[in-house]
Amino acid sequence: MMIYGLNTCPMSQKARKALQAAGRDIDFRDVRAEPLSETELAELIAEFGDRLVDRTSNDWRGLSDWLKYSEAEEQITAKPKLMARPVIRDGDAYYLGWDETVQKALLPG
Repeated sequence: MMIYGLNTCPMSQKARKALQAAGRDIDFRDVRAEPLSETELAELIAEFGDRLVDRTSNDWRGLSDWLKYSEAEEQITAKPKLMARPVIRDGDAYYLGWDETVQKALLPG
């Protein structure tokens, strides 16, 4: 299982800790330290579309008007921190965030 997020993101940390405590084998990737490749980003955008960009963040509000109205791919490439987190890949399934629905799908009942 792969978790894409930020080392400093509380939700990424919670997901990582909960999944490890449940005995899941986790690989974690800080997308700021190791940005997504074009192929990886295209895969995630195909899965989540514009939901992949966190438009509630101060980082997004601080973007230039040109970048704000660009495609999600350009926004995340310019500022990897804009990616909504965590993104969890479990085999062929992808999950965005760490809400109750994602927890029920990934944690033992």
